[in-house]
Amino acid sequence: MPTLYDALVIGYGPVGATLAALLARHGLRVAVADQAAGIYDKPRAIALDHEVMRVFQACGVAHEVARFTAPHPGTHYLGVDREVIRIYDPQPPPHPLGWPPSGTFVQPELERVLREGVARSGHADVLLATQAVGLAPRADRVEVALRGSDGAARTLAARYVIGADGANSFVRRALGIGHTDLAFDEWWMVVDARLKRPVELPGKCTQYCWPARPATFIAGPGDLRRWEIKLLPGETPEAFGARDNVVAQLARFVDPDAIEVWRSAVYRFHAVVAERWRSGRVFVAGDACHQTPPFMGQGMCAGIRDAANLAWKLALVLRAGARDALLDTYEQERKPHVEALVAFAIKAGEVIGELDLAKAQARDALLRGQLQRGEAETIRQRYIPNLTAGVLDAASGAVAGTLFVQPRVEVDGNGDGALLDDVVAPRFLLATSGEEAQSWLAPSALDLWRQLDGERVVIARAGGADAATGGVCRLHERGSLFADWMMLHGAAAVVARPDRYVYGIARDADELNRMIEGLGRQIFG
Repeated sequence: MPTLYDALVIGYGPVGATLAALLARHGLRVAVADQAAGIYDKPRAIALDHEVMRVFQACGVAHEVARFTAPHPGTHYLGVDREVIRIYDPQPPPHPLGWPPSGTFVQPELERVLREGVARSGHADVLLATQAVGLAPRADRVEVALRGSDGAARTLAARYVIGADGANSFVRRALGIGHTDLAFDEWWMVVDARLKRPVELPGKCTQYCWPARPATFIAGPGDLRRWEIKLLPGETPEAFGARDNVVAQLARFVDPDAIEVWRSAVYRFHAVVAERWRSGRVFVAGDACHQTPPFMGQGMCAGIRDAANLAWKLALVLRAGARDALLDTYEQERKPHVEALVAFAIKAGEVIGELDLAKAQARDALLRGQLQRGEAETIRQRYIPNLTAGVLDAASGAVAGTLFVQPRVEVDGNGDGALLDDVVAPRFLLATSGEEAQSWLAPSALDLWRQLDGERVVIARAGGADAATGGVCRLHERGSLFADWMMLHGAAAVVARPDRYVYGIARDADELNRMIEGLGRQIFG
């Protein structure tokens, strides 16, 4: 009998590879199909954030990724007079998720590390140079027709199928899922270059908000630098992307002899979100279901969040008997989050890309005034929304749906300690600052926690790690990140989801048991 996979991921870019890695680490049997024969050797996505690094931690690859990731230096917006009108800086230390808040990377290197992580899992079969050409949903599975580059046909069956196959997604089209157009449509040229020698360039990433020719400069890791340059009305992608014009456009910002162009391409920056993210046993993720202008560096990040959100829910349905309706919360949670991010990216793009001189001067006066009066939010991470619906404890208020902090804890005499998620598995987590709160669990709540295969940990303020007893891991944090977070929210216990969003907090035994029982109803019905 042919293999029945738990999940088949169509598309093996960063989102598909992340999803495959997460599912495999949950012990699921995964297949991946991608029509390309190998990794595309040019950069595309260039920015990631600390939430994405934490997801890569769950994949077992974050520390490898960190080796070729550079901290983001922050961004300055320059107005018509070439003076600063807006600032976005990374969140200052202490870093709440354990990683620098934002960074830049080279996509081919990231994809290599992710694929190596998938291979190490031993739970995934990868089919490259293989195109999905048909979907046949059944009552208990989906059969997917595949065609190799040599024309050979085969069919794979899986309990669930996820289309992470990009903006022109076969899966989305096969399901007849349309897009909601969010009214942003512009042509920009993207040029990636390597520095051949030292050359004077901005120390910050820069948005040139110049009506004569809006542009963006991004300082990538190592010798990678990127420019994004807007096409003006009447200009065509073909003519604008010609080699001579690429050089002429770059000469406005850098000595062309000091760089080697690695890649140049003209893209249509637009904003769309899929009308549906699920059809029975089939889902779409990443660019297959949402596309955003790149002005906040959140395109790939949004897709990685999709993977993190969907993976643990599929694992609970397939392995722990969770109700099928749990999978509906994927769209309920992710779609509003994406729509808010895309809306903000559109606003940023409108600020950067204004072509009317008078309107641009009025924009400059407004933004510069807000900046000078201290009214402008300058920390980029504060524009990333929280979850507002789905698997959350409503009684916990605004803290539910925020990202749980990741303290550094002492482990085995390691002088630097370890990040929390390197010590506990990516499952539901019950964390307390004292022993007593762990004893509050009633027998029924404890049974539910075991059904979830959840982790329990006490995180104290000082000392060394203690042996785990009674199913509880005892750790001591370096610094006071966790302790301060618990004090801020008046919490004695916190439940964090496998994707490390806060499910809820409790102040006493009654609240904790009510919260666990409510979680059980949401997961198991």
